[in-house]
Amino acid sequence: MAFLHIPMYSWENGAFIMIGIFALVITALIGAIYLMMNSKDKKND
Repeated sequence: MAFLHIPMYSWENGAFIMIGIFALVITALIGAIYLMMNSKDKKND
């Protein structure tokens, strides 16, 4: 029962760093999708 009192996420322990990493991962995924879309367009031409 002691584990229920431990917060799953604490804003004091590197929260901004985790948000920054999350933003970078999302940006990288969007960039990869964009590059794949462009490569498909070039193959069709």
